[in-house]
Amino acid sequence: MWDYTKAVKEHFLNPKNAGQIDNPDLDATVGNITCGDALRLMVRLGPGQRVVDAKFQTFGCASAIASSDALIELIKGKTLDEAGKVTNDDIAQYLGGLPKEKMHCSVMGMEALQKAISQFKGEPFALEEEGEIICHCFGVTDKLIEKVIAEHGLRTVEEVTHYTKAGGGCGACHPKIEQIINRVRRSAATARPKPAEADQKPALTNLQRIKRIQEVVESEIRPMLQHDGGDIDLIDIEGKTVKVAFRGHCAWCRVRDFTLEGTVGAKLREMVDPDIIVEDVGEKLSE
Repeated sequence: MWDYTKAVKEHFLNPKNAGQIDNPDLDATVGNITCGDALRLMVRLGPGQRVVDAKFQTFGCASAIASSDALIELIKGKTLDEAGKVTNDDIAQYLGGLPKEKMHCSVMGMEALQKAISQFKGEPFALEEEGEIICHCFGVTDKLIEKVIAEHGLRTVEEVTHYTKAGGGCGACHPKIEQIINRVRRSAATARPKPAEADQKPALTNLQRIKRIQEVVESEIRPMLQHDGGDIDLIDIEGKTVKVAFRGHCAWCRVRDFTLEGTVGAKLREMVDPDIIVEDVGEKLSE
């Protein structure tokens, strides 16, 4: 049995936004009911293209229903442009985390929202219309696989399956998924600015780097985590390796690994040094 958070159970058992809207302004369906989860998202807009109501119909597991309900809670009251910035990580964090094997449910919600917005604006939805189907068991395109690999730094086929379900059926697509992983990671490495292209900033001394890391943790990272009921302690700095320990909500959150890289690591690499490595040593300290 999956270890669901209290929020996931509440949104699954008592969804506030399940239902249907007649003649919605936005209406999109993703997934495939014949081979897996499916979600229909309906949105009504008010003045200024602000979301005044939204409903969903979902065929899927508890995580799929909870993620769909959470998505709508996140976009209500937002303008269409603001809603379009909601990510699957936002959905997972709103729910207090999802089992890693169920992250694809949050991706499905994000995908439905982006598809609905693309259709409303009369734009092609690249994740479906411009992609090649890689996983025929679940109808997943290379565009969606590329997106989650790039956004979450995925390294293995298993991780891609957790986020998209691709590769979770017959397994015939595993070699193609591995090729996409390698291609995306090579592309990311090539796109990283070389020292000569990076504004010629002088290298930080060890003391300057330590001080800068401390400043970024205190002024940028901790406020973000505390806003969602979490926190973080800076434990040690060894060269370019930063050791931290999550506290509060973050200490037991199911998406702590993604928070470590996607929030803590990304912010330190952006604001201090692109070669910084982050390690979560919280569990070791508690032993």
